[in-house]
Amino acid sequence: MRYTQLGRTGLKVSRLVLGTMNFGPQTDEADSHAIMDAALDAGINFFDTANVYGWGENKGRTEEIIGSWFAKGGERREKVVLGTKVYANMGTEGDAWPNYDKLSALNIRRAVDASLKRLKTDYIDLYQFHHVDRNTPFEEIWQAIDVLVTQGKILYAGSSNFPGYKIAQANETALRRGNTIGLVSEQCLYNLEERRAEMEVIPAAQEYGLGVIPWSPLHGGLLGGIIRKEAEGGRRTSGRAADALANAAVRTRLEAYEELLAKHGLEPGEVALAWLLTRPGVTGPIVGPRTASQLESALRAVELELSEELLTSLDEIFPGPGPSPEAFAW
Repeated sequence: MRYTQLGRTGLKVSRLVLGTMNFGPQTDEADSHAIMDAALDAGINFFDTANVYGWGENKGRTEEIIGSWFAKGGERREKVVLGTKVYANMGTEGDAWPNYDKLSALNIRRAVDASLKRLKTDYIDLYQFHHVDRNTPFEEIWQAIDVLVTQGKILYAGSSNFPGYKIAQANETALRRGNTIGLVSEQCLYNLEERRAEMEVIPAAQEYGLGVIPWSPLHGGLLGGIIRKEAEGGRRTSGRAADALANAAVRTRLEAYEELLAKHGLEPGEVALAWLLTRPGVTGPIVGPRTASQLESALRAVELELSEELLTSLDEIFPGPGPSPEAFAW
């Protein structure tokens, strides 16, 4: 495994991040534990989750699975850089009572204590804001975070799904307060097919020293060889992936992508991950394996070296928007 610093911090993290969103909804507790053991054995030390994972009536279940794994001991907790998130409504289904979601100081305090209990730990390495809260000023958010840092409940704060201007606003507010490090990471949607983060989000993250953590690196499976799998009678796509495949332009790009990699004898999913590891500012993509074999495929991507010729060809298929303002102005 290869390691890098998380943004401008001194924290060393693996170039692959183990995403746990499938733990509970799709992968049972025993298999989830086995995947986490395999990830740790392979050198992955950066695990990502969120308080809402488990979804619906099972919100929080994923954190509980991670907590039961930590409870096994063997320095599992000590070896892991743990990230979780706050924002989603954690009230019971149909409960519209206020202050059970978003980023008020009250909800942050309530949510972090609940996550710590589920995770069976006394601190969270990276506490991430899962979405922008337009109704809560950053002065209030940073006050709440400073208290948690002082209490030793969290070490760093990060963002997820923030536009570039909110990254700037958050860190400028932190700078004015003078007693907080500000955001150290941004977790955003970024992959070969979806490159809009290159316009403003990634430049803002680089300017302020945030590590970029791409989520959905295979774009819901579309970059994992979906055309070939369809032809072989494999698992059919559904939801957003099916809608995307119905778009003729998207399908044409994916066909060209898979044909290109077939000529080079490369697996599409591994190339999609390896490409992200070449991108400026990227700490490491989040991989969310449902099975041990999917984890093994992701691990191979870390050692995959992409030639300049192949990178140029990928840019021709998936050109991206370019930086702002050149993406929409002269």
